[in-house]
Amino acid sequence: MESILIVDDDINLCTVLSEELNAIGYDANYLTDGEEVAKVLETGKIDLLLLDLKMPGTDGFDVLQKINNNHNSHPKIIVLTAYADVKSAIESARLGATDFISKPYDFDELLITIRKVLQNVN
Repeated sequence: MESILIVDDDINLCTVLSEELNAIGYDANYLTDGEEVAKVLETGKIDLLLLDLKMPGTDGFDVLQKINNNHNSHPKIIVLTAYADVKSAIESARLGATDFISKPYDFDELLITIRKVLQNVN
């Protein structure tokens, strides 16, 4: 079972999305604080990170940078943000994000992207 970690300060989005992903067979959990991501990556294997960019405190760009600097195993990363623009997409890709999706998202399209990213073996 593939593990997905949702990192978003919107607790409602986290709850609904994790329930939807768990219902179809993923092991989905969430954090509402970007600062906690490093601890989770050190203690467990995460296959995919769904990451918001704009969060109070440690934002998504900080999380991407920390993953690049501090972890030997990198999860696949899909940026899921309401603040989508070309500059953010380019910076996310430069920092290791595999894909970039705008909120509000369509669950079926998100699921297609998740499956595509998880099946892509680098």
